[in-house]
Amino acid sequence: MKKILETERLFLREMSEKDFDALYKVLADAEIMKHYPYSFDENKVREWIERNMNRYRENGFGLWAVCLKETKEMIGDCGLTLQNIEGKMLPEIGYHIRRDCQRNGYAKEAAKAVMDWAFTNTDYPALYSYCKYTNEPSYKTAESLGMKFDREYPDEANEKTHVSVIHREEWTTLDKK
Repeated sequence: MKKILETERLFLREMSEKDFDALYKVLADAEIMKHYPYSFDENKVREWIERNMNRYRENGFGLWAVCLKETKEMIGDCGLTLQNIEGKMLPEIGYHIRRDCQRNGYAKEAAKAVMDWAFTNTDYPALYSYCKYTNEPSYKTAESLGMKFDREYPDEANEKTHVSVIHREEWTTLDKK
């Protein structure tokens, strides 16, 4: 599997069918996914993996497996996808981290690496993060990266969707530690 990014504690790599068990622990966890529009069963997790493998081929990016450097264990996913945000296909940084690994800064560390990768390797003028308006931990993670509240809009899947954004020129002024 192709390694894409490396941080102090993590590496991100392309996911494959072999990641089913690890990803199932994340996406089928009702507490983690309580803000998601639907629940995941085995079939939806397999479709998720396949969709991201297709994204790698079609776009050169997608959600990647987030793995701990120390153990090589997959603890979630994070990456760049094109998402329909209020009728426009926009580049979105998304992340899901296994419950027992949350509150350790892994989502922020992975998402920051993805943001840096996206602004370095694509010409997108802005990157977005979106979630159900009740998913405060997710949009707080986005804000910790330098993203700012952009808008909320009514949405059939989320009731109301919260959108955060960072523009390329804002990214260039961030401390790159």
